[in-house]
Amino acid sequence: MTAGLTVAPLASTLRVLEPAEGVLAFYDGRVPGTRGWPSDGNWLDDGAYLLGVCAYALVDGDEALVFDTLISPVHGRAMRQVLEERGVRRITVALSHWHRDHIAGNEAFADCEIIAFNRTARMLEARRQVIEEGNPPIRPLMMPTREHDGFLSLRVGRTEAELRQLEIHSHDGTVLYLPQRRLLLAADTLEDSVTYVSEPERLSTHLAELERLAGWPVERILPSHGREEVIAAGGYGPGFISATQRYVERLDLARTDDALASLSLKDFAADLFADGDLSWFEPYEAVHRANVEAVRGGAVDE
Repeated sequence: MTAGLTVAPLASTLRVLEPAEGVLAFYDGRVPGTRGWPSDGNWLDDGAYLLGVCAYALVDGDEALVFDTLISPVHGRAMRQVLEERGVRRITVALSHWHRDHIAGNEAFADCEIIAFNRTARMLEARRQVIEEGNPPIRPLMMPTREHDGFLSLRVGRTEAELRQLEIHSHDGTVLYLPQRRLLLAADTLEDSVTYVSEPERLSTHLAELERLAGWPVERILPSHGREEVIAAGGYGPGFISATQRYVERLDLARTDDALASLSLKDFAADLFADGDLSWFEPYEAVHRANVEAVRGGAVDE
């Protein structure tokens, strides 16, 4: 997936966006002809950089809540530098789930409180050696310093924020919801072009959780993986949720429908792309093929 591309120094292509008042988006990847790590078959490129990856910070006065820390310690340091240049003096970190492209920058915030769902903390501890010795390695892996049990209300300056458990994509998923603004920072629970299925055996649970999410009063959505221009313009609308539901429902049918399983992503989700809530991006063809193989009994590698 990454052969023949130029390697960009870590964080050299990082872009800082401001999709909403007091919300910074740190976006990297989706750079034509470019990858982020020199060896093929690495998690940084295949699961994040080539698809486009984004972490966020909620800023109010001299306080900031960082939601995920991106794909390397270099990225984490770059995020922190931006925040400090904007006058931030108190930083809290919250993690959306245990996957590597969301926790790799933790080291840059080693002196800050790092909050995680208790399931996330357990997964990081269980996978610590694998994460620290991976390609690329995340060493040392900075662990959470505070845990929550699925819901935590926070205040950043005058801004109310809620960490809410949502079991989509990963059993330990957490999203950040700003109730005053009806703004959802969705992490990997929603993804454009299509959701990445890391737990195919829990697809029915993910569908039920998508239905629960559809009942929330959400007006705008900022995901970890999506189109830079949409994120920069304020994010996705609620149709993002229903489009993801339809894709996952169809993927579930592909367990036993050979004709459906054989389709390319462009054909499999043609109507969803035509509706405009999702957009086709060529690197997601590999994600879709992995999704199909996973629900039909293949292995998933995180």
